[in-house]
Amino acid sequence: MKRREKRRLLFQAFRTVGADKVFIVYFFWFLVAAFLICLVEPHIKNYGDGLWFCFASASTIGYGDIAATTPIGRTITIVLSVYSVAVVAIFTAVIVSYFTDMVKARADASMQKFTYDLQHLTELSKEELEDLSNRVKDFLDKKKK
Repeated sequence: MKRREKRRLLFQAFRTVGADKVFIVYFFWFLVAAFLICLVEPHIKNYGDGLWFCFASASTIGYGDIAATTPIGRTITIVLSVYSVAVVAIFTAVIVSYFTDMVKARADASMQKFTYDLQHLTELSKEELEDLSNRVKDFLDKKKK
């Protein structure tokens, strides 16, 4: 499978479950949260510090160099943190699903080739028959383990 096709399948996996929309909404929420933090927190004076605070909160690193002190700032931080954990979980689930689909696709392709070879035994050369026999032996050996 070509790299471009793998990439297309990965993006398709994100679109299929709606994760692309979740990530877009999350990105905008992150930017809005940084702006709101700048408005409500007296010690955060510029948007860059707001972004830094949101990054530290969203990544659950929480360096502590900047902390929310107002009730609204803390609420924004809680929502951002919970949303961030959910986004990471969704991202992880989609990636795992993608790799599972890739393994299934490889197995299906292998099974199709194997089935084709079985249907055309009389047309196979001696080397191809030996290769087919070895693949069957390998499969049975793996099955025993």
